[in-house]
Order: sequence, then C-alpha cells, then structure tokens
Amino acid sequence: MDRDRILLTPGPLTTTLRTKLAMLKDWGSWDADFIAVTTGLRQSLLDIVHGHDTHVLVPLQGSGTFSVEAAVATLVPKTGHVLVPDNGAYCKRAGKLSQMMGRKATMLPCPEEAPISVAAVEAALQADASITHVILIHCETGTGVENPLAEVAALCERHGKGLIVDAMSSFAALPIDARRVRFDALVAASGKCLEGVPGMGFVFIRKAVLDGCAGNSQSLAMDLHDQHVYMDKTGQWRFTPPTHVVVALAEAVKQFVEQGGQSARLARYADNCRTLVDGMAAMGFRPLLKPEVQAPIIVTFHAPAHPDYDFKRFYAGAKQRGFILYPGKLTQIETFRVGCIGAIGRNEMAQAVQAVADTLKEMGIADGTPAL
Repeated sequence: MDRDRILLTPGPLTTTLRTKLAMLKDWGSWDADFIAVTTGLRQSLLDIVHGHDTHVLVPLQGSGTFSVEAAVATLVPKTGHVLVPDNGAYCKRAGKLSQMMGRKATMLPCPEEAPISVAAVEAALQADASITHVILIHCETGTGVENPLAEVAALCERHGKGLIVDAMSSFAALPIDARRVRFDALVAASGKCLEGVPGMGFVFIRKAVLDGCAGNSQSLAMDLHDQHVYMDKTGQWRFTPPTHVVVALAEAVKQFVEQGGQSARLARYADNCRTLVDGMAAMGFRPLLKPEVQAPIIVTFHAPAHPDYDFKRFYAGAKQRGFILYPGKLTQIETFRVGCIGAIGRNEMAQAVQAVADTLKEMGIADGTPAL
C-alpha cells in the first residue's frame, strides 16, 4: 500500500503532510520561540469562537477527556451539582467523571437516537434548585447525533445555571459563536475537527466566572485556573507540554484558516457524509439516525443481518483495503461507525464505500440490509 491507511474514526484522524512535517523539529518548552507558538495558538483558537471579549483559552496536556475532567473539577465547586442530559456513551462518561471527583451528578436519560429534550432539561432544573451546572455533549459521538447547544445555553442563562460544553467532535466544524451562545466552559481537543494530532485538549473559560474557580480543583496537574494564571503571567505551561502536538496543531490551524475556516470545514464534512450515506444506502446499509438529527461527523450504521457478518472480519477486510472503521458504542443493537472527518474528501469517502462493498463480497454477504 502506497499511502497510510485512512482513519474513518472520530479521532485520531488522517492528517495532512504539512501537519506531519511540523513535528520533525524539537522545541524547548521554556524557549521564547515555543512560547510564541503557544501564545499564537491560544489567540487563533479564540478567533474560531469569536471569544476574545468573553473567554480565555486554557490548553492542557492529554486526551480530550483529560480536559473535560479538568473543566468539571475547575468550574464546579465541591458543593456543586451537575445535571447531565444523557443520550449516549460520552454523556455517561461525563457523569461518571463528575461523580468520581466527588461532585453530585444527576443523569437525565434521553433516547439515544434523538437529540436531548430541552423541555426535559428545563423540567429537571425546575424540579431541583440545587443543580448548579449542566454538562452538554454537543455531538454525542457514540451515535453521531447533534444536541441543541444554543437552546440549552439559553435555558441555562435564563435559569442562572453554569454550562459546560463537551464540543470534542464538533468544535471547528459545527458553528459555535461565543458572542451569541453563553457557556461557562467549552472543551475541545487537537486531534478532532481541527485535524491536528492527539495529545492536547483546550478549554474556553468565561472570564466572568474565572476568578471564582480558584481552589475548586482537587488536582494539581488539572487545575485550569492555576494553569491559566501561570500561563498568563509567563507564557509558559506549568508542566512539560506536548511540544510536537502543539506545533502540529498550530500548523493545522493555519491550514484551517487558509481553507476557509469553520464554514468550509463543515461543507467538506457534510459532503463526505452525503457521499458515505448515499454509497452505503446503495448496498442496503441503514444509518441509526434520521437525516435531520445526523451531524456530519460520524455515522452509526446498523450491522448487516446476514448470519456470516462478523465485525472483526469486516474491520479486517476494510483495513486490508486501506480504511480503519470504528466499532459501535450501543449496547442494545449491533452497529459500527464510520467517521466523516479528517484531511479527506469525496474521493476518499467513495473509495471507502468501495472497500466496504469489496469486503462484503469477500465475506459472501450480498448486501448490508439490517435485521429491522
């Protein structure tokens, strides 16, 4: 095979050669040149959400989940109470990490195949005045459904509740404008729709609540308030940063801007999604979600009903042909997932559909019709 396998996953993603090449230089973490990279990156990330007037940007080492945990620990006081509308695996993860940090967490179960109900969230807030914060997963990557960020933000503002947004798989693709949508914290990561490499998360924190976050976190390494104060004063990270990840992300953001920013990235991903869904439909595959609630980030498909279908063989066949798929996250029905994001376009998606068709033929399966 004359190219890397294409990652049809929700991160890590396929990256450009320019992004890969950015990692070939070593950097001193306290050196002025690297400090300048960090400073510029923080500014350019604030540009994307139009957040300079309202928010600060605090980066953190580790995967995106590190930053979600850090945001909850920093924003929610130890006596706080979070409400987590739950329509998937990453919502459950947010609830679990909140509870493990000693914060009271109430889960609000919602159907997995639909966006969360704003009315149900409002009813929960009205029923329990002790709730201080809502944690919203913007795009529930377990299924691919987009949740109503603007509506939940307006609801939290109206009821005087803090809002923490996990925008891991939506940031830089789906529109998020801090001038119009109020959130106390919004969390994303390097290896998602910005098309950098994994290893760094970042959190937008609203300036109005920042000072009140001092002392909330029970963790030294994951205290975002302390990280912000130190970085604002010195320009440096408190502890050794993932230097190669940071410079790769800075390079990826340059390409993001060159290519037209968020609207252009959304258009490419939406085209990828249409190419994928239409091609798979021609083979009988059926997505879990209805088109009107499907975010163009990752698509969950029902598994074929054929008795010879086995995901491990299916995965291996696609991998042999150059494409890495993703297993399903649902517990009640068998599914698999295909990502639409990364440095790929319509041609790669069409090739992926052909790889699936060839794999089915190799397995002796006529089509992808599910058992519905």
